[in-house]
Amino acid sequence: MVSGEWLREHAHEVRIVDVRWYLGGPPGREAYEAGHLPGAVWMDIDSELSDPATAEDGRHPLPSPERFANALGNAGIAPGTPVVAYDDTGGSTAARLWWLLHVLGEPAAVLDGGIGAWPGELTTAEPSVEAITREPIPWPAERFRTADQLDGVTLLDARAAIRWAEGDPAIDPRPGHIPGALSAPWADNLGPDGRLRSADQLRAQYASTSPVVAYCGSGVTACLNLLGLEVAGITDTALYPGSFSQWGADPDRPVELG
Repeated sequence: MVSGEWLREHAHEVRIVDVRWYLGGPPGREAYEAGHLPGAVWMDIDSELSDPATAEDGRHPLPSPERFANALGNAGIAPGTPVVAYDDTGGSTAARLWWLLHVLGEPAAVLDGGIGAWPGELTTAEPSVEAITREPIPWPAERFRTADQLDGVTLLDARAAIRWAEGDPAIDPRPGHIPGALSAPWADNLGPDGRLRSADQLRAQYASTSPVVAYCGSGVTACLNLLGLEVAGITDTALYPGSFSQWGADPDRPVELG
């Protein structure tokens, strides 16, 4: 995590990426065009940080290495370039970009407090970015789990507690959660001021056995739990990208209620 003050001082040393996205709309691109941090480029959760949605793979499948490399290249992000991602929802979508970069060993951070923490003016001017070519890098298998690789782990469900318990018919394929999953809403990583809780608070919150696998509705907001775990010093972690949009869509997989 970085503060708004730090980012203002170091903006010329990093690539700032706007990752605003809203379930059900409006498009994050519209928010970016209405006003964003100076020098920020926009990345789309749906088309750049995910492969196309399918019933078999979920709403936000892990992007192929080629798709992710192209997204970074189009944003002019060379290997080793520090990236600071932000949104306006406590890091719940910006953390998706952080996680994808982090597991590849790339320097990345999330703006603590999001766009509201920026101490300067916003702009509608889009930066001129020179696209580059990046070689795809395979995803490290140990940082991702499939639906068949969830035994013997501490499984954390980042959806709101009511969705963990009962589901939301407007979003979830069916009620309930993956059997054995603990309710760990992504918003619990944040304090009353909308910023990430301290490392000590997060350690107390996440006291559990390892390894830890995070999931949510579609593998996006779970990444904020992974960021909170990282800050807490818990690093034996992985993401289940298919999340409940994949698990719940398979009638042969069991679910728990309540």
